[in-house]
Amino acid sequence: MEAEHLIARIEALAAHAGPVTLVGVSLGGIMARLVAHRRPDLVRAVITVSSPFAGSARATNVWRAFEWMTGERLDDPAVIARSAGIAAPLPIRSTAIWSRSDGLVNGFICHDAAGAAVEVRSGHLGVQLKPAVLIAVAKALAD
Repeated sequence: MEAEHLIARIEALAAHAGPVTLVGVSLGGIMARLVAHRRPDLVRAVITVSSPFAGSARATNVWRAFEWMTGERLDDPAVIARSAGIAAPLPIRSTAIWSRSDGLVNGFICHDAAGAAVEVRSGHLGVQLKPAVLIAVAKALAD
């Protein structure tokens, strides 16, 4: 349901300004990738920050919290299919900003070979406030 609301909001923005660049942190980056797969006509590029899209959700320290909060199980076929779709190469330009010292998610599942990857040094909490991350986002936006 959240994806449909997000898509509707992006449709409204794109109607006025054309395709948008989506920047998402953690789960927000996963949502950005989901939208870009479903509606690539609305999205110019995707920038993810500490978003564990490219591997098993169990490679994070938050998967139990995810199951508890959403009521979904990671081994549910619908969750597996949705995760595989999100992990698939995007049909548009993408940049993944990641950290091997994240602490909550495995940094190695926060990027893939299909898009640009920028490694930064940061923990997960507050990653979007780190100067190196802001610079990486600005560079990706300028490309």
